[in-house]
Order: sequence, then C-alpha cells, then structure tokens
Amino acid sequence: MAEKEKKEKIPRQPMPEQDPKKRSKNFDEVPYGYTPELAQKEASRCLQCKKPKCIEGCPVGVKIPEFINLISEGDFIAAAKKLKEDNSLPAVCGRVCPQESQCESFCVLGKKDEPVAVGRLERFAADYERAQGKVDLPELPPPTGKKVAVVGSGPAGLTLAGDLIKFGHQVTVFEALHKPGGVLVYGIPEFRLPKAIVDAEVDYLKRLGVEIKYDYVIGKILTVDELFEMGYHAVFLGVGAGLPVFMNIPGENLCGIYSANEYLTRSNLMKAYLFPQYDTPLARGKNVAVIGGGNVAMDSARTALRLGADNVHIVYRRSKTELPARAEEAHHAEQEGVQFRFLTAPVRYIGNADGWVTGMECIEMDLGEPDASGRRRPVPKEGSNFTLDVDLVVVAIGTGANPIITGTVPNLELNKWGYIVADPETGKTSREGVYAGGDIVTGSATVILAMGAGRNSSKAIHEYLMKKG
Repeated sequence: MAEKEKKEKIPRQPMPEQDPKKRSKNFDEVPYGYTPELAQKEASRCLQCKKPKCIEGCPVGVKIPEFINLISEGDFIAAAKKLKEDNSLPAVCGRVCPQESQCESFCVLGKKDEPVAVGRLERFAADYERAQGKVDLPELPPPTGKKVAVVGSGPAGLTLAGDLIKFGHQVTVFEALHKPGGVLVYGIPEFRLPKAIVDAEVDYLKRLGVEIKYDYVIGKILTVDELFEMGYHAVFLGVGAGLPVFMNIPGENLCGIYSANEYLTRSNLMKAYLFPQYDTPLARGKNVAVIGGGNVAMDSARTALRLGADNVHIVYRRSKTELPARAEEAHHAEQEGVQFRFLTAPVRYIGNADGWVTGMECIEMDLGEPDASGRRRPVPKEGSNFTLDVDLVVVAIGTGANPIITGTVPNLELNKWGYIVADPETGKTSREGVYAGGDIVTGSATVILAMGAGRNSSKAIHEYLMKKG
C-alpha cells in the first residue's frame, strides 16, 4: 500500500516541446519526446496491476504493463521489442493515437490523478530503438507458399502485412500513391508525424520481406478478380475513406476553396511546405477559415498558420464541449494562435470578379436536443448572419468511400454510404477470400482502430489460408 501511495504522488511527466510562437512558423515536430530520465520516472508511476485494464483499451492488445516495466528498469531496447510483439507501428501510435480515450482511460491512477502516459512511453521506446540502430528482425517461420495481396499501405494494410509475413505468407502491398503510409503521409502533417518516422516503420516491414508496389490504383490498373487470377490466395482491402465531402452551399466552386484531402495532400505528400525546394502549387491565404472540428481540421488550421496566414479560424457548428478533435491537438492549435469560432456554420461563399473567394457568410447556432451521435444538434439562430473575410477556405467535415475499387468488385456488399460490409471481428466480406478493414469499413476513424482491424483480419486470413490447404 505504501508503494502504491508513493507512486500516486509522482506527477505525470510533461513532454518537452517547442515554444508555440516559434513552432507556428516551422514544420518541425512539436514535442521533443521524453529523455531517458523522464521516461523512467514516468514509467515508475505504473502500478503494475495484476489484472491490467489498460490492455483492454488497446485495439491491438499491447502488453502495456510489461513494456512500461522494462522502461522503468532501464531496458529500453527490450521495451521496444515487447511493444513490437503486438504493434508493428509503435513510433506512429505513440504520436497520433488517442490514448486518452483508449488505454489511458482504463488506467487505475487516472481515477485519483492523471493516468500513466502510455503513448509518450511507447513513442520513447520506439524512438530509442531506432536511434540506437538496434532494430532487429524476428525469426520468421518457413514459407507457407500462400500469397496475399494487400490493397492500400495505410495503418490497416501495414499492420496486416506485418502480421501475415510473420505467419510465413508472401505479402504484396499495392499502393495507389508514390509513397507508402496512406493517411500517415498524405493526411498527417510533418509537425505531428514526421515522414522519416513512417519511412522507418515501413522500412522495417520491407526488411521482414513485405513487397510494396507503388502507383498501383487497384480498380483501374488491376481488379481484385485479376489479383486472384495472378495467383493471390486472399485479398485485403484497406484503401481508407478518401473521397472529399463538401457542404453543397452557394459559391463552393470558387477558387481558393479546398477539401482538406487536397489541401493536406499537397502540403504533406507533395511537400508544398518545403517551397521553394518543391514547387508544388498550393494557395497560401492570409485570412483562412477551416470548416470542421476534428483532428483533420486542426491539422489544416495549423498548416495554414505555418504557410504564412495572418488569421486562421476554426469554424465549428457545435460548442467546445462537443469538439471531436483530441484535446491535445486543439490545445496546441489554440497555443499557436488559431482562432475558434464555435456555434457557427457557413451558409454561402462570396467571390470577386476573378472567381476567387473573398468572404464567407455564416450563421450562429444554438444547441438543441441530442441527435443520433449523442451530441446536441446545432440549430440555426434566425437573423444572426454575418460575413467573415477570407481568401482561403479548407473544408474538413469528413470523407466518404471512394468508389474506384468497390465499384469494380462484383458481388461485394456495401452499406448505404458506400462502405464495405465486413465482419467486425474478422474483416470477412461477402466475397470469398476478400477481407476489408479500416476506414473503408467504418468510415473515418483513428489510426489505432484501423490497425486493430488489420490485426483481426490477419488472424482470420491466416486461418482461412491454412484451412484451404
């Protein structure tokens, strides 16, 4: 009991980070990460519960108390290896997963104080292993002779590929773009997830034997049926939900109005943020409005600041209480100078004679009764219209299912939104040998949930291939 009380008195260790005024002008990663001393001190807070609930909150089932105990003992390399038993992308998850609503929300310490910083410790262990050059490969089983095609190299596809290669199967990933990572590289900015981190995680999978083919738009270059004809025994569809969604309000076709997909892809994957080294065209507004309140909206707003905007507004139709973005991301945005306009919704865009957006008419909202999501429904406040001066708008209100691949797979069951219907436990679809997981099944969700889907499907595909003989 005395030991428990002692641990409860150690405060949660903050992670050193860049000064807000400095970082809002660069694309360097915001947090610096734990030092070994800070990591050990934070790890020492863990109570090492006999029945750890935190594991239940992790979609990929990381052995959390075990890897944290290894950090507390100073065996950082062993901690990283323990993580990789269940998580193929620990350096990524340590940065972008919402631990506060998953593993950390189950932490016993969190009942009286702040929970153990699981995500920060995960990041530390993975970074330490990489920095020391101690990323060793596990021993692989003999080849099974089975071939699996993975469509999409996002978090679901990469997790599945890493698992299947360890089962002894031959794995080929088909990626539509010229770099691997999916949303990890085109959607999440450098200051939140450096591309070098994603590259290192992918390189580990390549060293395990995963083959990645780039510039392959499955559904155009090849169909799923053709993949089977080429000798693949199973196909996993992890193509994400990349179809832009707009509000369909007047003036939406004016120049200077981007979907968040295009805006972030141009900046992140096409490296517009490195201008003039990369001369990728991207409008740089001085007065920017970002529509939406999720992590993508925060990423867009913080990117606009770094690209030279004087004023960046988050325009969100509900209140701060309902904001779907991670608290840390909203906090960082606020620190950097992003202005939040809650209970506000755009109704039309205003343009000049050259066809460029110059303003956005908005209306104030009140919150009514809860809707199907459980959040209070926003109701327009009559007569409250006003105009916001803007020269760039980024629409970040969600994404839809891109029909390029789903429209070319006969007898593949889709739901009314165009997402693939798949068993949540296995990823099995209506087509034999075809599995799916991640955002193309659930709609826009988190990196770790997509990874969890990849983990579930890898087990199911392995069983399917072994039974098939």
